[in-house]
Amino acid sequence: MTGDRPKLLADPAAVAVRMQQLRQSHVEPLTAYVHRLREEAGPGAAIPYFDPWDGGTDAKILFLLEAPGAKAVRTGFVSRNNPDETAKNFFELCVEAGLHRKMAVVWNIVPWYIGTGARIRAANPRDLEAGIRPLPRLLALLQNLQAVVLLGRKAEVAARHLPQGALSVFKCPHPSPLYVNNAPSNRGNILAVLQQVRAAVVQQAVQRDGPASGGPAR
Repeated sequence: MTGDRPKLLADPAAVAVRMQQLRQSHVEPLTAYVHRLREEAGPGAAIPYFDPWDGGTDAKILFLLEAPGAKAVRTGFVSRNNPDETAKNFFELCVEAGLHRKMAVVWNIVPWYIGTGARIRAANPRDLEAGIRPLPRLLALLQNLQAVVLLGRKAEVAARHLPQGALSVFKCPHPSPLYVNNAPSNRGNILAVLQQVRAAVVQQAVQRDGPASGGPAR
């Protein structure tokens, strides 16, 4: 995708382009989902959109993080292009693992911003209980979904809310700089999981369509 790079959405012009793409057919149902969540949450709820540059309703992989940060609220998108280090790490690790962004959508267990205007706080059990409630509606929109990747300990609570046996579920460390920069091996831990995710999706394609579908996942 031309111009796709980490922290792209630091540019207001790039944000404006992304906003204009929210009605594209692959992402429009997810945009409507966000609008419904905003209505249900009430005034003041900051719920960013799904990124139209990702796979939308065609996605085979759902990445679930904890909650949107301040940069996601500022750009209006849950995006690997957000101008923060977590998004940058996630962008680069997916590229290294061979996971093209059109294979996936990125979302949060708690869809709305939690914390003050200056700083996000950790999600508590009440946040997680409320945030996970609309997850089945999201899953119903992702008809091609094969795998769910739970990024971080808080996201792992979603495991018991996923259809048993219908999806491959992976637990992965959170790609925050706090984790990635803490030890030399930590980045490799995330990369190894993402490579497993890619292998699982490719294998399912081979089983469904035959060996010709087993090439690089693009």
